[in-house]
Amino acid sequence: MSGYAKKILTVVLALTLSVVFFCGSAMAEKKEIRFVYVGWTGVTIKTELAKTILDCLGYETESNLVSVPIAYKAMALNESDIFLGNWMPSMKSVADPFFKDGSVVQYVANMPGAKYTLAVPTYEYEAGLQSFEDIAKFGDKLDWKIYGIEEGNDGNQIIQAMIDKDMYGLGKFELVPSSEPAMLMQVQSYAKDKQWIVFLGWAPHSMNERIDMKYLKGSTAETFGENDGTATVYTNIRKGFADEHPNVAKLLQNLKFPVPMMNQIMLAMHQDQDLKAKDAGIAWLKKNPDTYKGWLDGVTTADGKPALPAFEECLSGM
Repeated sequence: MSGYAKKILTVVLALTLSVVFFCGSAMAEKKEIRFVYVGWTGVTIKTELAKTILDCLGYETESNLVSVPIAYKAMALNESDIFLGNWMPSMKSVADPFFKDGSVVQYVANMPGAKYTLAVPTYEYEAGLQSFEDIAKFGDKLDWKIYGIEEGNDGNQIIQAMIDKDMYGLGKFELVPSSEPAMLMQVQSYAKDKQWIVFLGWAPHSMNERIDMKYLKGSTAETFGENDGTATVYTNIRKGFADEHPNVAKLLQNLKFPVPMMNQIMLAMHQDQDLKAKDAGIAWLKKNPDTYKGWLDGVTTADGKPALPAFEECLSGM
């Protein structure tokens, strides 16, 4: 090979190695993690805690507030990575098509033993409104209305389907959509005057501490699921995310949010109306270090260092 040819080969090899090194480094440094969440207190708390941990570990996070259907479309279109609020079985009709086509992965349960179904103030329950089948009997007292939360929510869809199909004799009822805070203000206002109301309730949530309430019996697989609306909440991720971000995926596998933990955080937020979800969650973690130590087991920072010291240093400044 001539000297000139050797020089050309050396330049080509150097350029090739530079491109490989640059691309590899760019891939290694891809740190953006995108969350979607819905405007429920529990999902907001979980999202804020996960974001805070990842921020402390050197990732760049963002979160977008959307409706449930949009959350799944965003993940399917690679416009978002993670959703921590997949309530099952109530979200089955919305989420299952995405699970089945593989665009969204259900991934891991982050909160077993939750509750999601219709509820009433205890005085109504004691007066005889104890199951789905009892609702229509008290239609006049209820003004033929059932109160839900935001438009497009899976719980609203279930209620509307019950009305449309005249299940349990609910054909005359009207679904009243609202936001979570507005619905709960309505319930508390009605309860104060012993007015009658049926509403969408769930646990964990501070409503269980703030309102003297009972969950109705009679839910089936066609409505809020068997076992009277007992639910499991899952972490969902977009297709390919776990392979692209194995370290974040490990953290997501570890993230568990027991119902008592969430109830305590939500109650603290209710007692101090100025307390934000992130601050309430961080305050709870500071009092319960074993929880975050378990979450960070086997996890590193974005650049491969031990996660626990980095997070505790970050936590001390909050």
